Amino acid sequence: MVNEANKAVHTDAVDEHEEMDFAAMLEESFKDSERDALINGVVVAIKEDVILVDVGKKSEGRLNASEVTDENGNITCKVGDVIPVVITGFRNERPAVSHKKALRKGHIKSFIAEYKEEDDIALDVKITGKNKGGFIAENAEGIEFFLPRSQAAVKDMNALMGKSLKVKIIKIDTETESIIISRKKFLDDERKKRKEIVQELIDRDEVVEGTIKKITTYGMFVDVGGIDGLVHYSEISYKGPVNPGTLYKEGEVIPVKAIKYDKDKRHLSLSVKAAMPDPWDEIKDELETGDSIQVTISNIEPYGAFVDLGNDIEGFLHISEISWDKNIKHPRDYIEEGQVVDVEVIEIDAKERRLRVSLKNVLPKPFDDFMKKFKVGDVVKGEITTITNFGAFVKIGGIEGLLHNEDASWDRNNKCKELFTVGAEVEVKIVKIDEETEKVSLSKKELEDSPIQKYAKSHENGDIVHGKIRDIKEFGIFVELEDNVDALIRKEDLGQVNEADLKIGDEIEAAITFIDDKKNRIRLSVRRLSKLKEREALKEINKEEKMTLGDILKDQTEIIDAKKKYLAQFFYSSL
Repeated sequence: MVNEANKAVHTDAVDEHEEMDFAAMLEESFKDSERDALINGVVVAIKEDVILVDVGKKSEGRLNASEVTDENGNITCKVGDVIPVVITGFRNERPAVSHKKALRKGHIKSFIAEYKEEDDIALDVKITGKNKGGFIAENAEGIEFFLPRSQAAVKDMNALMGKSLKVKIIKIDTETESIIISRKKFLDDERKKRKEIVQELIDRDEVVEGTIKKITTYGMFVDVGGIDGLVHYSEISYKGPVNPGTLYKEGEVIPVKAIKYDKDKRHLSLSVKAAMPDPWDEIKDELETGDSIQVTISNIEPYGAFVDLGNDIEGFLHISEISWDKNIKHPRDYIEEGQVVDVEVIEIDAKERRLRVSLKNVLPKPFDDFMKKFKVGDVVKGEITTITNFGAFVKIGGIEGLLHNEDASWDRNNKCKELFTVGAEVEVKIVKIDEETEKVSLSKKELEDSPIQKYAKSHENGDIVHGKIRDIKEFGIFVELEDNVDALIRKEDLGQVNEADLKIGDEIEAAITFIDDKKNRIRLSVRRLSKLKEREALKEINKEEKMTLGDILKDQTEIIDAKKKYLAQFFYSSL
């Protein structure tokens, strides 16, 4: 009986224990079912960092005060307020609650209720966390989404953390209130949409409206039908490349036309100028070379200026076509931006879209004015503008004349670059004017006596001179008599001298046969020298003889006179 009694006691104890385990399990199951459930709780107490909320349990729920604190640090609820919360867990039978999760859960419910699959909208989300299966993302309203790894469309998974993405919804589980999103689907749909829009733009070949999204130095990105295309700065105006920032603003709607699509780079090229009438078609039959037109100086560069015709056509004015002055340092010395001037068309090519104009061609020609004021032989003063290896250019009036090295000094070794400096004033003589080529030759040495003119004052024809052979030519040899005084011995005047024996630097003796101090020429002759020497020798011979021809004649005269005297005396005596 004792055993049976003990057995009964043991059985009762086991049943009581099983009943208690079952009660605990039931209580735990209730807790699991209540966890994350949306509850309207009543604020019963506010402490420093904890808000106590009545959620219908034995103990009040604990809510972190930071969840109901604004940016200024003020708690946004008061005792008696009803606020939505969710139970996130239990600690010593006291539930932990969250207001923020309740708000998010409410947003999710509203989002799921309002979502329509056929809308197929794109969402902006930010990656806030990750787990084994993928990533947790949130939108601006705090709604949580799940992005599976397979739908992330990225190689480096760590690169997505904290990033903002565009995604599309691929599945909604109403029971678990979970929303699955895909970045891959968004990208695939965008590529398909882009391809369709681009193909339509290219096929239609029509002008469409686009919105400027971003302006850069090289062009601007324009949204056409949901995709961006680039308008390069060379496709904005028929004038040529322009800075889009000076013409447009971001957000502005402009007409554009699709001109090219690179499938490999997925790059759409747009054009503003292709969406407008081509101004070159308007002027190709109206404007010709030689026409005078009015233009506005739009841009000045060191090499010239660009001019605006006023109809989206830009011409080029080269620096050499700005003025008759050949020493222009910079176009800004003669023209300024915004200035309206008359120019002459010197080249027009509508096919190549090239227009060149000249300003100097419509200005008075300096050479014509020069011809009215000056003539050959005039002695004038001018300014040295340029010095070269062959001479110097001298500005006289509005033109430049050339003072060649050989005309600068009678000293053949002197060069202009050694005699003058740019900007110096010099007196010269006009020695030649070529009207056809509009060139003027000048001379400075002709204002001074030439070495030959000085030489002629102390020498004359017949003088015997000595010199050094300076050059040998086929027609004769040049002999240097003094510094810068040259004379010519023609080949036929060499006489008995063998030309083959002569070499430059040899001393030679000859007689002067011709001096022209106006043309600066001296002629010598070895042959005449020989004749002169023969005469001198003959004179010496005559002096040395006792009876010269003169003496003989004198004697004969005396004999005749004696005979005449004798006959006269004989005649008077016979009378």
